[in-house]
Amino acid sequence: MKSPAFVLLVPALCLAPFGADPADRGPEARGPKPSVEQPPVPHGTNRSNWSDELVQEYCVRCHGRRIKKGGMSLLEFDVTAADQSPELAESIIRKLRAGLMPPAGQRRPEDDSLAVFAADLEAQVDERAELDPNPGARTFQRLNRAEYAAAIRDLLDLNIDAGDYLPLDTKSANFDNIADTQVLSATLLTSYLTAADEISRLAVGDMDAPVRAKTFTNPGWASQWERVEGAPRGTRGGISAVHNFPVDAEYVFEMAFEHTIEGDFTGQPFRDEQIDISIDGEPVALVEVDQFMSVADPNGARMWTDPIFVKAGPHRVSAAFLRKFEGPIADPLSPHEWSLVTRGYGNKMTLLAHIKDLVIKGPHNATGISETPSRRAIFSPQPKTPDEERGYAEQIITRLATKAWRGTFPAADRDALMSIYDEASGRGGYELGIRTALQTILSSPRFVFRIEKPTAGVAPGENYRISDLDLATRLSFFLWGTIPDDELLELGTANKLSDPALLRGQVERMLADDRSKTLATRFAAQWLRLDDLDKVHPDRLAYPNYYHQLAQMMRRETELFFEHLVSEDQSVLDVLEADYTFVNGPLADHYGIPDVAGTAFQRVELQDENRRGLLGHASILTLTSHANRTSAVLRGKWIMEVLMGTPPPPPPPNVPGLEETETAAEGRLLSVAERLELHRANPICNSCHLMIDPMGVALENFDVTGRWRIKDNLNPILSATEMYDGSPMDSPADLSNALLRYPDAFIRNFIENLMAYGLGRRTEYYDMPSVRKIASDAADGDYRMSALITGVINSPAFQMSRAQATEPEPAKK
Repeated sequence: MKSPAFVLLVPALCLAPFGADPADRGPEARGPKPSVEQPPVPHGTNRSNWSDELVQEYCVRCHGRRIKKGGMSLLEFDVTAADQSPELAESIIRKLRAGLMPPAGQRRPEDDSLAVFAADLEAQVDERAELDPNPGARTFQRLNRAEYAAAIRDLLDLNIDAGDYLPLDTKSANFDNIADTQVLSATLLTSYLTAADEISRLAVGDMDAPVRAKTFTNPGWASQWERVEGAPRGTRGGISAVHNFPVDAEYVFEMAFEHTIEGDFTGQPFRDEQIDISIDGEPVALVEVDQFMSVADPNGARMWTDPIFVKAGPHRVSAAFLRKFEGPIADPLSPHEWSLVTRGYGNKMTLLAHIKDLVIKGPHNATGISETPSRRAIFSPQPKTPDEERGYAEQIITRLATKAWRGTFPAADRDALMSIYDEASGRGGYELGIRTALQTILSSPRFVFRIEKPTAGVAPGENYRISDLDLATRLSFFLWGTIPDDELLELGTANKLSDPALLRGQVERMLADDRSKTLATRFAAQWLRLDDLDKVHPDRLAYPNYYHQLAQMMRRETELFFEHLVSEDQSVLDVLEADYTFVNGPLADHYGIPDVAGTAFQRVELQDENRRGLLGHASILTLTSHANRTSAVLRGKWIMEVLMGTPPPPPPPNVPGLEETETAAEGRLLSVAERLELHRANPICNSCHLMIDPMGVALENFDVTGRWRIKDNLNPILSATEMYDGSPMDSPADLSNALLRYPDAFIRNFIENLMAYGLGRRTEYYDMPSVRKIASDAADGDYRMSALITGVINSPAFQMSRAQATEPEPAKK
């Protein structure tokens, strides 16, 4: 179906800042504030001569005609006309504000000349930007996996795994919603069409659903000592997951066990070892474990149930071993938290059986379709007689299409969808008609793509304000990661989001809503690169108490921390200096924090200053390590890239890695710090490592899994070092304090990432004046999260766009 394009109405949106009044809160006493005013010139009144002398004395040695470090030459740079070269000026400002230039080991001015120079460049660029703002533009955006799943949830009350239908999303600038990387292909479009078909059938129900197998898998490093989340009490290990059953029918539940590569069953289960199969906590089958089952299956140890009847809809399915006793298990092969020693030859890896896969196969012998949450969300209202069906169908289709397509629903679209309903219902009745119309709605470009078009008459290169409906969509995907709700759509349709008071109220409402937690699970998780935690599996012999569930707890600690920053409107500087965190019993044991028990997370006050802020979170410390050792380079690089926004250059080719550096001396293994010293002896490596390594060395007391240690390879930890600006450091607390000396770099980098995520495009040099204004406006309020979030929303980049020479057309079915 070809849907007519939206007619975008572009109202005049007020850009007045809003949010909590800083005067009502009062900033807490903290470290130095980012500079918001231009300081006086320290060497006389002739700013031009002074700035030029500064560049000639401290910069052109490395950025001249012969040597152009970083590909930058300043010989032709006119410091009195920085606004004529804004991209180069912004590169200089970024380095100066982070204290990176002049580089480590080079002579620096002893006064505040560098800060004055940076402020001078900023003033010129910002003045030009105020006269001629560039809000930027982006091509179309399409719903990525997370947004697609959230939209289906909010539209149909149906939780799906978008990975079952859509390919992996490409990341750029840390995020998976950047428009420029969302390329289209025939395969991708086919994926969206297939998803629309299968999800509409799953939501409505399908008596002709084919037999399929859905597999849930345990990672090999998951511990199965204790009850897994979701499983009934009195069980241990196994798998518990929510599965959407398409129809009332019989299903077979198959379990695959950990086995050796020869197919042998691992472990030596007790004769009476049993597996409880339960649906929503109610037992439906009890399976006796047979340790000789591998004889019957060459692919390894597998067992399955007889067919079990299950009604349609989402149900939690658990397959777990019955717990036969309480207390510690005497397992000499794996006496630690990680219950599976290794995967390999032999069957002595553990005394306990481990479930590897749970496979749900069906449906068989379908009998009907029970009421489900998704059917209740769709079929409302319900017709009482056949004569009422078409009228009720039109109400349902109008409601679903308006919400799914995020805006008005023109009569032409309504007529087109109703003709589709009429054809399908004529073949198979009322529900088939609704299902076919729903499939059309979900496969429409107006659902899959977010396209913003200027009103007629806007010339290419001209700035324009986006429509209120588009603003409602931007707000919702920014703060909630999903489609707008009815209230937002109503205000957008009525062009009322132009009212600053109403806009302010909507943002406050949205931040108070539980859906704003997506800022932690989506924005913060991607900004901080928490997905990399899944890629690091610490050596199980060196770190036997690290296991899958603990890794999940580590990630959850960081997510809860950021949720707290947003919900309690805390300062973003807490990222570096918070004296609190969120832990449960196992994670508290890992850290050595007393008096915390159970699996529920709770806030704790940190007594150890070295554990404060994100640099004390095990999630960050583990994802910046190797499997068998810590990495000062990875940790320092992560700080420069993620926290400070100043990524180091890539290493030159043919440079030996740290592992190739000599690892033994005087009959002992070298510590990581000692190996770094040898590595830096290479002149090619030295210039970059002088900036990167000290920050990682300051964290050396944290091992691969984030535990505190005092030795490395039996050698005392050598954490005494110097920041690239010469500041002495000897601990994680010293590192945090050193970073807080450059709050401009940290805060602006945070705003850049927040803006990139909210806009769906990379932030560019022309966005930096807006970034600095947001930081300046938030300074008096101690950089509260609400001020930074609303600052992004109030920015020209968020509420405006620049018309492109060629507007992209929506993809056609």
